[in-house]
Amino acid sequence: MILVTGGLGMIGAHTAAALVDRGHEVVVTAHRTTEVPSFLDGRVTVENVDIADRDAFLALGDRHDIRDIVHLAGSIPEADPIEFFRRDTAGLFNALEAARRWEVGRFAVASSIGVYTGRPEIPWTEGLDLPSADLPHAIVAFKKAVEPLTLFALAGTGVHPVLLRIGSTWGPLMDPESPFNPIPPAVGALRRGEQPPALHADDGGDFGYAPDTGRTIALLMTADVLDHTVYNVSSGHRYTHRELAEALNAAFPETPVRLLEGRSTGPGEHPYLDISRLRAETGFTPEFDVAAAVADYVAWRNAHSR
Repeated sequence: MILVTGGLGMIGAHTAAALVDRGHEVVVTAHRTTEVPSFLDGRVTVENVDIADRDAFLALGDRHDIRDIVHLAGSIPEADPIEFFRRDTAGLFNALEAARRWEVGRFAVASSIGVYTGRPEIPWTEGLDLPSADLPHAIVAFKKAVEPLTLFALAGTGVHPVLLRIGSTWGPLMDPESPFNPIPPAVGALRRGEQPPALHADDGGDFGYAPDTGRTIALLMTADVLDHTVYNVSSGHRYTHRELAEALNAAFPETPVRLLEGRSTGPGEHPYLDISRLRAETGFTPEFDVAAAVADYVAWRNAHSR
């Protein structure tokens, strides 16, 4: 059985679904979000557990034969990041202790594309040294700390750490008004018959659709052999808002999206993740391009609130 913490969130739920599709039994933890999405209903075991509670977390091993862990649970920072760091670090440490105690095979943990902040090279590859840099968000700061903590905690234990540098992922179950990605809010506005904010045509960057992201993580958890510990998780495609506008206009022809020329930040190019390592070791190919993802998401939102 594979444990997915945060398994009712956007990435966690799609990861759990992809693992079940590959024939695995899955148990997911839930705390703040307890509604089971339709594509998981009846397919996974749900445990309502606060992962920051050490005893409650470790007790999962008494009820389930857990052989691998995917640690995706996380919280939203308050204005003061200290409580966020304390809460999510406790969850990480409990998951790492469980991995050691249960002697699991693989322990995958969510890192972020943001750890590359400060590298001028494009695309970003796993072999790049991570620079000291001013980070854009408390979540990115935490994810950057997760990597060395995980590697050190699991060194010499026989547990294979898998650091998931997850790109700009969006899709079903994302907060419709998320500040982290412009696509769900734009779709929400268009569904209401409103004009979303104008987009700069050449803005964009990394692109990952949640079902593809979940399938990627499932492939990494079930591959016979992994040759590395760090993997970029994304589509490998650098999209532009021009592509996005075309897809949105196809879905909502009555309210064309306004495009501004160029980039909002001036000349240059937006970074994205190279996934050559992922492709070589798992055979991953994304199922969704921008147009297919937008069409799928619009259909989902027409039937679901988020």
